Amino acid sequence: MAREQMADEDPTVRPLDSIDRTIVRLLQEDGRASIRSAAERVHVSRANAYARINRLIEDGVIRGFTARVDHERAGHGASAYITLKIVQNSWRTVREKLVTLPGVAHIALVSGDFDVLLLVHTADNRSLRELVLTRLQSIEEVLSSRTLLVFEETDLVVGD
Repeated sequence: MAREQMADEDPTVRPLDSIDRTIVRLLQEDGRASIRSAAERVHVSRANAYARINRLIEDGVIRGFTARVDHERAGHGASAYITLKIVQNSWRTVREKLVTLPGVAHIALVSGDFDVLLLVHTADNRSLRELVLTRLQSIEEVLSSRTLLVFEETDLVVGD
């Protein structure tokens, strides 16, 4: 889902009103919510809700619909945040390589003591070790990495 729209694109920014924000929140809570139920909950017509949702999709506010997964139940018993220091000005090259790695769920270019933050989900610690020590360290532009094991996760629906 997030891989379709890269961070260096220049999306048109249009302010969201309270109805748009409520629709977005409803769809984050239940991506399978019908147009009818969304319209009822925000007190607009179905046609209005349909038009708003389509505009939110066209504007790139809603990038897609997905299922929230319990990674452990899905066979991914090891999760970790991995920080990377990379060669200056190599972000695009590194990103192209990172998106191909198995188990990578989120990639962010960040500021601070490191350059890139990854969230990964793997079957077990052996798979995580393989990902970090073999796959990540073989990327020429990666200068160093640090792995932070995730002991427990709580997904939150993003609010206003």
